[in-house]
Amino acid sequence: MSFQPHNTANAMIPVRLRLRDSGAAKGDKTNQFDPKVAHLIDHTLLKADATRTDVRRVCEEARRYEFASVCVNPFWVDFVRAELAGSVVKTCTVAGFPLGANLSEIKAAEARSAVRHGAGEVDMVLNIGALRAEEYEIAKNDIQDVVRVCHDAGAIVKVILETALLTDEQKVTACRIAQDAGADFVKTSTGFGPSGATVHDVALMRKSVGSVMGVKASGGIRTLEDFRKMVEAGASRVGASASVRIAEASAV
Repeated sequence: MSFQPHNTANAMIPVRLRLRDSGAAKGDKTNQFDPKVAHLIDHTLLKADATRTDVRRVCEEARRYEFASVCVNPFWVDFVRAELAGSVVKTCTVAGFPLGANLSEIKAAEARSAVRHGAGEVDMVLNIGALRAEEYEIAKNDIQDVVRVCHDAGAIVKVILETALLTDEQKVTACRIAQDAGADFVKTSTGFGPSGATVHDVALMRKSVGSVMGVKASGGIRTLEDFRKMVEAGASRVGASASVRIAEASAV
């Protein structure tokens, strides 16, 4: 599959939103959005203190703006799948989150449970310690175990590198390992590490994987300007909790 990033700076054409139980008033600003922006966003809520009300709100927002997915912790997968039923928005969850240091069999079990409950996308955390120790087969096998489970169920896998903990050389190696292991995307950050996505890292990751994989920028992306910079650097998906703010900024 080829992922070609859009240049959103030159293609800001708002369209009328197809409302799905949004309750938005006619003429409200949320009735307009740029699909090239909204459709690339994983609307994310991974906070430990998220409640059912919080998760329902995120799902309602995702339906309204037709974000790419709603990304939540595994406990919420079944609930989110039901809330998003009938929409184009996918259910996304995480595995080995946020440290990446669990056993491969546990990560695979998390992924297996997630896809059984309706997740279409799984963002797994790389075994960062194994990569940094140059134990590359361990890192690769860890990813492959999750990829096998997800691909058997028709779900995709994004590998979180936690770039703030890696050198540029290690980032390139991690991208190549993820590609060799059959993953669909590489992703910058968990949002719980020392720092989030940078333009430099996204560009480096895109150069490393070429056009055959997706690149997801995540962590600290809060404005439309941030979004544009990441996409122009090569991101084909953006993870954000400020998704509504970004989408509304794209409206005219």
